[in-house]
Amino acid sequence: MSAGLVQAAYIVAALFFILSLAGLSKQESAKSGNYYGIAGMAIALIATIFSPHSQGFAWIIVAMVIGGSIGVYYAKKVEMTEMPELVAILHSFVGMAAVLVGYNSYLAPPAPVSVDAAGIHAEHVIHLVEVFLGVFIGAVTFTGSIVAFGKLRGVISSSPLNLPHKHKLNLAAIVVSLLLMYQFVSNDGSTFALIVMTLIAFAFGYHLVASIGGADMPVVVSMLNSYSGWAAAAAGFMLANDLLIVTGALVGSSGAILSYIMCKAMNRSFVSVIAGGFGQEISISSDVEQGEHRETSAEEVAELLRNSKSVIITPGYGMAVAQAQYPVHEITEKLRAQGIEVRFGIHPVAGRLPGHMNVLLAEAKVPYDIVLEMDEINDDFPQTDTVLVIGANDTVNPAALEDPNSPIAGMPVLEVWNAQNVIVFKRSMNTGYAGVQNPLFFKENTQMLFGDAKESVDAISKAL
Repeated sequence: MSAGLVQAAYIVAALFFILSLAGLSKQESAKSGNYYGIAGMAIALIATIFSPHSQGFAWIIVAMVIGGSIGVYYAKKVEMTEMPELVAILHSFVGMAAVLVGYNSYLAPPAPVSVDAAGIHAEHVIHLVEVFLGVFIGAVTFTGSIVAFGKLRGVISSSPLNLPHKHKLNLAAIVVSLLLMYQFVSNDGSTFALIVMTLIAFAFGYHLVASIGGADMPVVVSMLNSYSGWAAAAAGFMLANDLLIVTGALVGSSGAILSYIMCKAMNRSFVSVIAGGFGQEISISSDVEQGEHRETSAEEVAELLRNSKSVIITPGYGMAVAQAQYPVHEITEKLRAQGIEVRFGIHPVAGRLPGHMNVLLAEAKVPYDIVLEMDEINDDFPQTDTVLVIGANDTVNPAALEDPNSPIAGMPVLEVWNAQNVIVFKRSMNTGYAGVQNPLFFKENTQMLFGDAKESVDAISKAL
């Protein structure tokens, strides 16, 4: 395949990637968006493999078969509840790939084009800067993603790591890395400077994400997605691959925009979250129960639903864990058949990944037009007869608006307590992922339905 044909294929692949992002922006077109992305990546891989600069064709095929087999295996094995940690660990692969590409490009730099001595020197300096920044971004992405995976998986505490002078440590890491970059470039590629920076970047990425609390982890996963994009773009510069640069820029910019939108939705400072909570004081909130709660049964909930004219369901991570989305859809269809208005209220960070709840509901064939975002439905709760809170906790916590000392203070939430009746599905009275007690459980219009969410919803469906 000629170089011109490869560049043409890259342009087509880039257009497919842009169409993919456009498709993924809406639920109705998300499936076609995925197909566009698959087509773009297939074109990019084929063009790269058969480009005139490719060598070791057999090794490339072996690597693709191994990697593809692992991908297919985990795509079939991983449940939707585990998707956030899968995304996080995949980001770490991108980060490590950027580190390895950086070291490879440093040890075997590309041959300079035939220009004068000044031009060769300038090109060499630019290449050294590309290597240094690519390794730095990749190392931060790698360890940061590992920590995010651990927090989402539950093997690392979701509480923020609070080392003494943690912000000064972060600043020191950046300053020292800049000084090392100067030494690296001025000494025509100092191996010592590159290795020391890599170790600092690994530690910096770990500390940066470890310092962020569990309530902000959906934003962190989105931000790591952005980091992985910039790492890919850096690798593209090192490899002089235009498509990799474009693709990395698309992923990096879209991830950053998504993170910013989520921070706005959570009333969080964008800079504060990505800087590990910079400028935020440590809040203290009690997880002690704040009153008496009332329990109910599936039969009583079914009777309450039958007598309602409007119902709103607010799902959370607990629904995903219990895989209750299918019986929830059954209840929805039964109530709508009886002329009862049923809608879903989705918080921007419900679950542990942006769009997590939307995907689960779409998987269960819940109609798109009754799945509404928080801003679209929050004003309707006072006119709602019954709200079913299925597995949600922090996203329906009134402490966010009422307790200035709460770790989630200021975060916009679904104001379910304004409805006439609230039914909360939970296994126990334990706190949510952010470790914050929820005053909703003790309000007069709230009743608790304890047990596995799927079993509880099944029992309600039978009673209906």
